[in-house]
Amino acid sequence: MTTDKHSLFRQIPGVDQLLIHPAVESALTSYPKALVLKAIHQVLDSIRTDIKEGRISETAAGLDGESVSSRVMETLAILSRPSLRNVINATGVVVHTNLGRSILPERVIEKFRSIAGNYSNLEYDLAQGRRGSRYVHVEGILRELTGAEAAMVVNNNAGAVLIALETLAKGREVVVSRGQLVEIGGSFRIPDVMRKSGARMVEVGTTNKTHLRDYEEVIGPDTALLLKVHTSNFQVVGFTSEVPLADLVKLGERHGTPVMEDLGSGCLIDFSTYGLSKEPTVQEALSQGAGLVTFSGDKLLGGPQAGIILGKRELVEAIRKNPLNRALRIDKLTLLALEETLRLYRDPHAVMEEIPTLRMICQGYASLAAKAERLYALVRSFASDRFSIELTDGASKVGGGALPLQELKSRLLCLVPGTLSAQEMEGWLRSYVPPVIARLERDRVMLDVRTIQETEFERVAQAIRDLGDARLPGKGV
Repeated sequence: MTTDKHSLFRQIPGVDQLLIHPAVESALTSYPKALVLKAIHQVLDSIRTDIKEGRISETAAGLDGESVSSRVMETLAILSRPSLRNVINATGVVVHTNLGRSILPERVIEKFRSIAGNYSNLEYDLAQGRRGSRYVHVEGILRELTGAEAAMVVNNNAGAVLIALETLAKGREVVVSRGQLVEIGGSFRIPDVMRKSGARMVEVGTTNKTHLRDYEEVIGPDTALLLKVHTSNFQVVGFTSEVPLADLVKLGERHGTPVMEDLGSGCLIDFSTYGLSKEPTVQEALSQGAGLVTFSGDKLLGGPQAGIILGKRELVEAIRKNPLNRALRIDKLTLLALEETLRLYRDPHAVMEEIPTLRMICQGYASLAAKAERLYALVRSFASDRFSIELTDGASKVGGGALPLQELKSRLLCLVPGTLSAQEMEGWLRSYVPPVIARLERDRVMLDVRTIQETEFERVAQAIRDLGDARLPGKGV
């Protein structure tokens, strides 16, 4: 029986009534009153809208104090939840740009409290008793690990490329192969950065083939840099050719023009020794004579987001003095995370175990299969007509634009649709607390154990069990 809208409006509990409801009153001891009031007003506004638009037309339509208070508590829980929060990465993409890229090593996490909660010698020279440089905390170890003459760090690799070009080539020419004019995630394009820096880009060669003579034909008095960009997020295969860095360096030396290489992801270890595709290492680029090398601190390095600049002392010092450096500098927590991550590289045996990114990328199939069995054992006995559970083989990805053609054989937990569709299951897991981010493949929900941490197994298993009992839109319990 339809009830008059005015009558329905009169049934809505008032703010004062809700504030003295036991559940809401109890919430006032844990939440700020302003937040509780915000939740109340949001719920009441939603109810009024539902009545106006005819979605509530019956007297017994959840307008009693108990029902409305329950909605207030649900809204309060959502409002009080941080925007940035933990998720469980079950996608199999190790360096997942949307999920925070690299997981920091445990040693870094342990150091955060002592540095973040206290004063530090960020820019204070303890030996001299005067102002110092924040870059000294990482410059020494970067030089030690790579053989670079000098080093500095900015907030990300895009910033590193920008400040290097702006410092060394503003108003002058930078020569780059057409096959290296890449775009990476977030619409970061080399030509756009070049324009912002004030440098004039000179393109040489073609998409698939660039020869040394192409550079020789355009290099001249106004050429400031020869730029080589590692196409880390794609590969051109087939009838291709590019100029080796060592040859480019020799050409630059003949003309007094430095060579800069943007490695993008950058790495300090040779992944080919672990059976993966060969990626140029930072040490190799420097040893071949690159005047400047830039790369990311996260991604294949496994540290925090940062842009690392290494190379000849005079070039790095010029960049360090650029006023733009202040706008791009990194904070003390990033410096801490980067220093502690780099310190792990001193021990080549421990680095693969202690840096999560490297450990996940290089983890073998046999180890992953055993890991999948441990997770499966937690849900093996679960039975539901909503979905079934099985193990299957699949492939992980490195992610972050690195090793784009490399597929990493992995073992996956697979949710096979029953009365629930794969899309419904994926969406529900994504809304779980903590969210479980899986992937859809062959109309199934795939959870790749490569990127699920062992400490997260019980939470993932509980999410799967709860999915079997949860009330989904249009579904019964």
